[in-house]
Amino acid sequence: MATRVNRQTVDLSSYPDLTVVYLGMRVNRLYGLRTLMGYGPQIGKSADARPAGLLRHEPLLWSLFPMHVGIRQYWRDLPSLLAWARSEPHRLWWRNFLRDSGGTGFWHETYLIRGGMEAVYDDIPQKRGFAAFAPVHPARGAMFGSAARVGRPHEDTAPVVAEDDLYG
Repeated sequence: MATRVNRQTVDLSSYPDLTVVYLGMRVNRLYGLRTLMGYGPQIGKSADARPAGLLRHEPLLWSLFPMHVGIRQYWRDLPSLLAWARSEPHRLWWRNFLRDSGGTGFWHETYLIRGGMEAVYDDIPQKRGFAAFAPVHPARGAMFGSAARVGRPHEDTAPVVAEDDLYG
């Protein structure tokens, strides 16, 4: 029997250090809609600027109730993603969010083609992704920054926002 399905695949050999990140923002309180609507357009605008190393940016809708939106991004490599995360305006968004989540929750999961995965969940009331099956620990100390969590000691592991800036 012949198939009617057009099966295709991709050749990722030109992307040996491909890094994929999923991000989500969930409205936890009604006033969180304002926070979500404030960040959404800014994030879209930053992706439209095509930062170095960003290969693709895709918006996602996780659920309507509670409102939970997100993005999937493909980066050439982890250093490109980290350089953008440490630049403005992302660094300021992240600092401000970590000081006050504004009635929302935020999470991300990062996957590296050469191995390594990491995640963080900030004010997310329900376990999702890795947290739904793996032990959950405070994102403090060695687990504070994403580069350290992903287990890349040769990368610059300084977090986007210093732990001391949040906890003193």
